Amino acid sequence: MLQPPYGDNLPQNGFIPGNLSYTPPDISHPNPAIQINVDPKSTRLQVLEPFGPGPVGEFTDLQVMLKVKGKCTTDHISAAGPWLKYKGHLENIAHNTLNGALNADNDKVNVVKNVFSGKEGAIHEVGREYQALGKPWIVVTDHNYGEGSAREHAALQMRYLGCPLILARSFARIHQTNLKKQGVLPLTFADPADWEKMHGGDVIESTEGVADLVAGRPGKNDTPEGGEILLHVRRPDGEKYVIKALHTMSKDQVEWFRKGSALNAARG
Repeated sequence: MLQPPYGDNLPQNGFIPGNLSYTPPDISHPNPAIQINVDPKSTRLQVLEPFGPGPVGEFTDLQVMLKVKGKCTTDHISAAGPWLKYKGHLENIAHNTLNGALNADNDKVNVVKNVFSGKEGAIHEVGREYQALGKPWIVVTDHNYGEGSAREHAALQMRYLGCPLILARSFARIHQTNLKKQGVLPLTFADPADWEKMHGGDVIESTEGVADLVAGRPGKNDTPEGGEILLHVRRPDGEKYVIKALHTMSKDQVEWFRKGSALNAARG
C-alpha cells in the first residue's frame, strides 16, 4: 500500500522574500516611438495591419464564392495541427482557410470555381484571386456554422481574405461573436429552407437594411434581438430573387462593424 502524500498548506518558516526592487513600466501612457521589430522574412511572425472601416451604405456586388454543405467547424475553417505554428502570421495561416469545407455545388472538399477565370482552385486561392480583382466575396453556410473551439483565426482569416458577410442557416454562438469582432456581418436565413436557393456563382447585387444598421437608424422589422436585411440576388443566368436574412447586432457590435473591427473601435 502506498502512503498518501503529505504537504504543508503553508510553509512553517514562511516564504522566501522575492525581489522587491522591480518597478513595472508605466503603461498608462504608451510611447508610440518604441518600435517592435519583426523580421519581414519571418514565416511565423507578421505585423498586423488594422482592417479598413465597414461599409457606409448598402453592400453591392457581393460574389457568392462558396456554398458549404453540412458540418463546418472552426477546424474546417482554420485547421489546427501543423498550421498552429503560423498563428502569428495571418497571411500564411490563411492558406488553410476553409480547407475542410464541403462545397455543396460539386461535393468536393476545398475545391471552388473562380467565376471570372472559369478555373477551379482551393478556397483560399480563389478568395485571394477575388480580392486581387477587388471583388468582395461571401460564403453561404449550413446549420451551426463555426461550432467547436473558440478559434479566433477562423474569423480573422475570412476578414483578411476579403469576406465581409457570411449567410448561414445558423451559427455557433461564440463564432458568430468572433465574426462580429472582426467586422464581418453574420446573417441567418429568416427561412432556413432558402439555403437551397443559393449557389456559388450567384451575386448579391445589393442589400437592403445595412445602411440603416450602420447609421444606427431603426430598420425594417427591428426587434431588441436584431433586425432584418434583404438580399437582392442574381443567378448567373440572369434570374433574380430576394432572400430575407436576420442579424443579431447589438449597439456595441454595430460600432465594431462600422469601425471595421472591435480593435479599431477600442482604438477610438
